[in-house]
Amino acid sequence: MAEWNYFNYFTEVEEHFRKARGTGLFLMSPIDWALVESWKNGGIPLEAVLRGIDASFEKWRARPPRARTQLVNSLAFCAQAVAAETQAMADRTTAQPKKEAKPPFSLEEVAAFLQRNSAALRERGLEELAQSIDKLDVAELYGDLEQLEQRLTAMEEKLIATLRASASEDELFEMRRTLDAQLKPYRGKMTADQISRLERQMLDRKLLESSKLPRLSLFYL
Repeated sequence: MAEWNYFNYFTEVEEHFRKARGTGLFLMSPIDWALVESWKNGGIPLEAVLRGIDASFEKWRARPPRARTQLVNSLAFCAQAVAAETQAMADRTTAQPKKEAKPPFSLEEVAAFLQRNSAALRERGLEELAQSIDKLDVAELYGDLEQLEQRLTAMEEKLIATLRASASEDELFEMRRTLDAQLKPYRGKMTADQISRLERQMLDRKLLESSKLPRLSLFYL
């Protein structure tokens, strides 16, 4: 079985989708990125996502040629298959042993990433969160990047909660109205729960972007 780097979750998915699609160039849209983010944050195994993409295109290619006049242009096409593969993996009784993977980043890269994020938070007056990052023992946590990621994810959740609380009702309403319009073409391809999680991820992303604040997760290093 192939080994995948979970800290390259986004690029692994993007590249796999591009190859399955059979075209030279494919760049994920903001909605695609938010969908992948919802899978990652929801604990969907990377293997399930890649298998779901393969299953979706196998099904698409099995259609008559007249039903394949348009290329698949969004990962939303694969959402149902990803959910099915996730359930299939959960139903298996034989657990696969974990393989030790080489850290995808150097210690210096991780330290610089944390310093940049701490400085950005401090510049926006978020001193408490900045100090939380400063207190992380990077040298020690580098040996357990999963634990470091868990801590950074918790900090990012706290950051987003702070931004939600500080945003006005009008700002949130306008953001949600824009997102609703963007997601309208996808509602028939995804379940209500999938749409809800996708909308939340897109809103979180919008809050951070509008505040000019960075993502804290190592997935964005």
